[in-house]
Amino acid sequence: MSKTMIEVSNVTMRFRMNSDRILSLKEFVTTALRGKLDYRDFTALEDVSFTVKKGETLGLVGRNGAGKSTLLKVISGILKPTQGSVAAHGNVVPMLELGSGFDFDLTGKENIFLNGAILGYSESFLKEKYQEIVDFSELGEFIHVPMRNYSSGMVARLAFSVATMVHPDILIVDEILAVGDAQFQEKSKARMMELMGGGTTVLFVSHSIDQIRDMCSRVLWLEQGMVKMLGRTNEVCDAYAM
Repeated sequence: MSKTMIEVSNVTMRFRMNSDRILSLKEFVTTALRGKLDYRDFTALEDVSFTVKKGETLGLVGRNGAGKSTLLKVISGILKPTQGSVAAHGNVVPMLELGSGFDFDLTGKENIFLNGAILGYSESFLKEKYQEIVDFSELGEFIHVPMRNYSSGMVARLAFSVATMVHPDILIVDEILAVGDAQFQEKSKARMMELMGGGTTVLFVSHSIDQIRDMCSRVLWLEQGMVKMLGRTNEVCDAYAM
């Protein structure tokens, strides 16, 4: 019996949003002091429950605004749900906003050690893996250049190379395989397949239904923050594509 790696139980996520069109800090303070601020609650996720087994790749599909990215952030521990609970058994490597752990005034090399430390890797491990990371990213001499001079594709390639350098227990991926050129996309897909074959549990969001069909064993379809369907890949993808 495969071990359960992710347990999401009755998760609801509400955000309080200011519905006034306040344009300046002064206007905000005076409105707040008069007690006239008007808030509304926005529910991004409502009563979402599912489990993911060890080595499984669960795809997430849904239109823009369906709650996919919010759900990934809750499972990654970036957001705390308003209600419900999430348990992740093992080390979680989230690849959400690629490059969010980088300092763009530092060089690519310096950022490998910074980002690697954020992900919990030791300096000695990163030194050992450094050349492998650089080679995979295909950045060459650009690794010694400040990252503010990088294109978004270069940033994504470096972030992907650092994040997938070890076999994490749980990998959370948001649109990762859209990075770089076609050749790099093939290479990143091969790295993902290697991780999945090595027992890594993967949560995978993609707007490409072909990628979802190709890489996922089950699919969760979110609509307006609720679970519309959860089941075998082809069944859910066929229903979603209708």
